[in-house]
Amino acid sequence: MATRNAARGVKITVPATWIASWTLYDLANTIWSYGIFSYGIGLYLNRQLGDADGGLWLQVSIAISVGFNALISPAIGAISDRAGKRLPYLLFFTLMAVIPTFFVTHAPVLLGVALFCLANFGYQAALVYYDATIRVVSTPENRGWVSGLGNGLGYLGTILIGVIILVMSGSLPDAPSDAEFYAFIRNVFILAPALFAILAIPMFLVIKEVPEPAGRSTKKNSLLATLDTIKELKKVPGLRRFLIARFFYTDAQNTVISIMTVFATSAVGFSLGMANIVLVALASTAVVGGIYWGRRTDSHGPKASLNKVLALWSIALVLGSISLFFKGEAIAGFTQGQVMFVIAGVILGFGFGGLSGADRIIMFRLSPPKQLGEFYGLYGLVGKGSQVIGSLIYGATLFFLFEPLQEKAYAVGLLTLLATMLVGWYLLRGVPEQREG
Repeated sequence: MATRNAARGVKITVPATWIASWTLYDLANTIWSYGIFSYGIGLYLNRQLGDADGGLWLQVSIAISVGFNALISPAIGAISDRAGKRLPYLLFFTLMAVIPTFFVTHAPVLLGVALFCLANFGYQAALVYYDATIRVVSTPENRGWVSGLGNGLGYLGTILIGVIILVMSGSLPDAPSDAEFYAFIRNVFILAPALFAILAIPMFLVIKEVPEPAGRSTKKNSLLATLDTIKELKKVPGLRRFLIARFFYTDAQNTVISIMTVFATSAVGFSLGMANIVLVALASTAVVGGIYWGRRTDSHGPKASLNKVLALWSIALVLGSISLFFKGEAIAGFTQGQVMFVIAGVILGFGFGGLSGADRIIMFRLSPPKQLGEFYGLYGLVGKGSQVIGSLIYGATLFFLFEPLQEKAYAVGLLTLLATMLVGWYLLRGVPEQREG
């Protein structure tokens, strides 16, 4: 794919195979994200430990793995800046995400939690390098489109693993026995990481990364590197405010991804099979939304697109919260609350690609080119720090309120996500719309 830099009259070419391989990696890691992070681990822990304890352990394990990763994200990003390459580090952490996952459900539950923490650490670390490679596979003129394409088509991974899970769960009764459930969930924990590994291969075989000039960071100590990166923020107009805003509004996105299956089954009342059908259908809206928001990001700018997405998400979180208070039958055997949940999910799904795609482009435009990995590490730290705090708040909400409120505690949990997202949306208003070049 070729475009022309109008300011310099220089023709910039990116092979279509590179874009396709980059997008396929997004599809591959989304298979892991849905199959393990959104679907498997929550159901597994709830079955092992019960709703309240299982929900708390899920969010604690996410907080530990994501929190530790957040602390060192700027440091590992700075390492790639010094090396001038991202792909070797992306491969290492991809393998770290894949290999421990195979053993989670075969180990005692606490060891399984530890293995999930290790795998999730690898998955989150890989995202730092994957986001930074947007520079390699796109040009200034099509960067929003490529980013949106990756997000949108990436959700085909959700559909793929969702359909596979649907076929696997076809023989399960509505209330499966322990033996039936564990046989099913163990297959999920084999297929999802295997597909991630296989579909990620083209990223490393097709894309030929040209070493970039070394960045300025020389600190090897992770804490010092992180502190140095934070100090650099004052030299980049608007970046500090953007990252603070991001801390608040990404809480909703990250936590929704981790709770969607448990919420659909335990709170809304769908069976395992029906919850999977609903969530796969919602992923289809994410595919369409990713492509739509990518085009809109190029034509209207990432900040305008992000504002629209956050408005839609506010509506969806309110609908999702109040859906738990409607139990009357409405359409084709579904309760009114279940119908409202699906409507909220359609809105959330349509906005997923727009939030990630526009957010990533704002960060790219504000960051110094020679410190791209380092600042994307800080970008990752902020999102993951938000996820740590959000996960602990949500998990504690369920733990302390589940006994008196039962499933209504899930509604309170969603409202905590809405509150933090609104703070981030307000702060985003003061972020400059800076154009690269």
